[in-house]
Amino acid sequence: MKPLRIDVISVMPGFFESPLQKGLLHRATEKHLADIHLHNLHDYGLGRYKQVDDTPFGGGAGMVLRPEPVFECIEKLLAERSYDAVIFMTPDGERLEQQSANRLSRLKNLIILCGHYKAVDQRVRERLVTMDISVGDVVLSGGEIPALMLMDSVIRLIPGVLGDSESALTDSFQTGMLDCVYYTRPSEYRGIKVPEVLLSGHHKKIEEWRNCNALARTLERRPDLLDEETLEELKNK
Repeated sequence: MKPLRIDVISVMPGFFESPLQKGLLHRATEKHLADIHLHNLHDYGLGRYKQVDDTPFGGGAGMVLRPEPVFECIEKLLAERSYDAVIFMTPDGERLEQQSANRLSRLKNLIILCGHYKAVDQRVRERLVTMDISVGDVVLSGGEIPALMLMDSVIRLIPGVLGDSESALTDSFQTGMLDCVYYTRPSEYRGIKVPEVLLSGHHKKIEEWRNCNALARTLERRPDLLDEETLEELKNK
């Protein structure tokens, strides 16, 4: 199986060095299930100082990523291979959710552009970007942390990356609800006992308990995940 290739464009590619050498992302690349390439936007910068930003037209605070370095970098990549998506990490993008990660994990070639400074020149978004993704209603200093979140959420879904292939399929949000709670040894600790059903060995009853627990937790913590019909049924019980 051909690995998922991800090209990350950033003004701080060194930011990714440690995360890519440890944990899940490192394991995925070692197994040749993912192929991650970092590109320094300054390599395409203008002039002696490799400038990649400038002041915004119309005035105001902050700096804006210039279009020339971004166009040159992305067009170079597009000339080398076909990409399924050119993703821009931005607070005003589509919210990253589990279904988005599921969909992206089935693709073959992705470009992730990390924003920085105040904004990126709008012409980049109009001509090059095919997907805007946000990790929440919060502004960070750059798109590097969101890019790592996106890569982790996508790559962990690739078959063979996780030790237990079923683990990712039972995570929160995969079924439209939060996951249930879990316990491990010892069966009693500081006076708190594990629910008897989980010790019974009765797989059907355990599954029923987990489903009920997941539903109850979702109702308590994230009722917005449940449709109106389900909420109405729960109210009537």
